[in-house]
Amino acid sequence: MADSTQSTSAPPTAPSTEKPSFRYFRPPTSAQQPRNDLPDHYFDLTPADVRAQQAMLAAKRDALHNAPLRTAAMREAEDKKRRARWPQTTIRVKFSDRSVLEKTFPSTDKIKSVYAFVRGSLREDVKPIKFVLYQSPPKREYKVSDPKVRDLSLAELDFAPSSVLLIKFDDDRFNHTDSPAPLDASVLALAEDFPTPPVYDANPADDGKDARARPRANLDLAGKKDEGEGRKYPKWLKLGPGASK
Repeated sequence: MADSTQSTSAPPTAPSTEKPSFRYFRPPTSAQQPRNDLPDHYFDLTPADVRAQQAMLAAKRDALHNAPLRTAAMREAEDKKRRARWPQTTIRVKFSDRSVLEKTFPSTDKIKSVYAFVRGSLREDVKPIKFVLYQSPPKREYKVSDPKVRDLSLAELDFAPSSVLLIKFDDDRFNHTDSPAPLDASVLALAEDFPTPPVYDANPADDGKDARARPRANLDLAGKKDEGEGRKYPKWLKLGPGASK
């Protein structure tokens, strides 16, 4: 008599369709590098640009002048305001080969959360190697052992809403530009290309318009986020080495 007992083995598990909580960008190609062929009018300062620069300098001056007078309650109120405005912070960690690892954290997280994420993304043979996250220029290191850093939230460190950190390993083999990022194979498998940079209109804009109407860069991959909207630069900045005689 045939056995009529049904098999109790579980059906095959379908592949997970859940999106990863991070992104990994390949080193940018020459076509994906920041464009240096912006029209001349892009570098012309407008009245709105001058006002914005003056306001920023005045705010920094007042902050430095009033820093000793700020109480703990005032600092907590400012931090609460930042958290309400930017509840999440996107951090991009740039490796020596110019590839970038990106993840979004709650703005209340500490720098140790970023270190834990980066270390967990490394190859097994590289995980024991110490590294430091920093910004440049000017160079500032963010060490978990630094009491002026470890107890502050990402918002208090002025990383919100988005910032770029560079990474340096104690083992100098991983700090050369020709050294691929020592990431786990599961991370490398998710590599994607950098977004195509924006194309700027060659027609001069109305100088009387607010600077906020101009394009804004999402993230400066060479350092910290671009905090100014429609920021302008002198024309000599777009000239390459040896362009001036």
